[in-house]
Amino acid sequence: MLQNPAIWRGGEQARVALPSIPTGFSELDRELPGGGWPRGVVSELLTERIGIGELSLLMPALAQLSRQDGWLMLIAPPWIPYAPALAARGIRLSRLIVANTVSDKDTLWAAEQSLRAGNCSAVLAWPAAVNEHGLRRLQLAAEEGGNFGVVFGESSRAALSSPAPLRLRLGVQQGRLAVKILKRRGSGLTPTLWLDTEKPFTATLPLRVRARPAFAQVVA
Repeated sequence: MLQNPAIWRGGEQARVALPSIPTGFSELDRELPGGGWPRGVVSELLTERIGIGELSLLMPALAQLSRQDGWLMLIAPPWIPYAPALAARGIRLSRLIVANTVSDKDTLWAAEQSLRAGNCSAVLAWPAAVNEHGLRRLQLAAEEGGNFGVVFGESSRAALSSPAPLRLRLGVQQGRLAVKILKRRGSGLTPTLWLDTEKPFTATLPLRVRARPAFAQVVA
C-alpha cells in the first residue's frame, strides 16, 4: 500500500507517480517530493507582487522542457514575454505559445484544456482570481494530462484552502528570492529557502504591457 504515491508516512516525503522536473536549485529540489517540480499536479506560486523573480525560479525547468516535444503554454501573463530574453535563458521559442485572454473565465478554460490535452510540457496561468472549485478543475485536468502546471496568484491567497498539492509563497529581500513551502505531499513544515536566482525576470528586461484582446504571440 505504501508504494502508492498517493499514500505516505507523516515523516517522509511522498513518492511521485511521474518523474519530477529538477528546478535548477538543489536546495529546493531536496524539499520537493520526487526532487523537483511535480508533474500531473497543479502547483501554486503566490507572490508578494508581480515581477519579483517568479519566472526566474521556473526558467531552468522551462528551458529543459522546451527541448522536448511538448508545448510551453503561457496563459494571460501580466506582461508580454520578450523573446530574446527567453532565448537567452535557454527557452526554445518554437515550443512556446502565449495566450492572452480577456477574462478569468477564458484564462481558466484555456489552462484546463491545455493541462488535459497531454501535449503540453508546461502550462503557466495568471488568473486574476480563482476559487477552490476552479483550482480543483485544473488539478483534475493536470492529473489527466500528466504535465507541469503552475497557477500564479497573490500571496494573500495563502490563507485560503486549496486543492493544489504544492503551494509556494515567494518574496524577495536584499536581492534574494525567499521561497516558503506552504503545502506539499509528505512531511511537514520546512524553513524558508533563500535562493540566488538571476535578477528578477520582469524587472530587468524590456517587457511590454500585455494587450487585452485574445490572441497568441511572442514578441520577437
